[in-house]
Amino acid sequence: MTETILAVDNDVALLSLIKTALEARGFSVELAASGEQALEMFYKVAPDLVILDIMMPGMDGQEVCRRLRQVSPVPIIFLTAVDTLESIVTGLTGGADDYLSKPFKVAELTARVNALLRRARMPTTQPDVMRFGDGSLVINRQEQTVFAHNKEVPLSPIEYNLLLFMAERAGRLLPTEFLHDAVWGSMSESGPDSVKWYIWRLRQKIELVPESPQFILTERGKGYRFSPQ
Repeated sequence: MTETILAVDNDVALLSLIKTALEARGFSVELAASGEQALEMFYKVAPDLVILDIMMPGMDGQEVCRRLRQVSPVPIIFLTAVDTLESIVTGLTGGADDYLSKPFKVAELTARVNALLRRARMPTTQPDVMRFGDGSLVINRQEQTVFAHNKEVPLSPIEYNLLLFMAERAGRLLPTEFLHDAVWGSMSESGPDSVKWYIWRLRQKIELVPESPQFILTERGKGYRFSPQ
């Protein structure tokens, strides 16, 4: 069955580009040029994924995202020129699943769309045993054990919780502040530097070549992304 994408942006030329690119890859694409029209189209076509601009006249993308999250778990990608760290954190904590800055490459947008749709097709509950990289990294949620490259890896509670949190959101951009608040808690006296330190420690333990990581990737200036490949 053809999956439907709803693209929302007040830039009509950009919408046309997105429509042409995604339809060429087998998707059905519906367009909306405002937040109000986006909500109308959402209820009309029930899309499998929404690509959403933030800065629009009238109802902006943040408000559209908030309203969609009240009624649906549909994957949402923010596609916007507003790429400050504060905006990224606000967008992701407000319900978006991913964030792509303008200008962008069509190939990257398509890859993000495919990754989110793949995850949306998966069962809503995470399996007890999660395998990544053709089995080179295995996380057993029930036993709370981690194996990397066929060897069990001893992890502290924070290391394990951080790794599990990222793995459960594989493919998503995770800002440093977002990771810190999720794993340590917003009231913790530690800061974002703790995340960087523990990311370094995790790479030493699970990556075959820590200096060239396979799983925990850095999005420079934005945060981290856990790659399932």
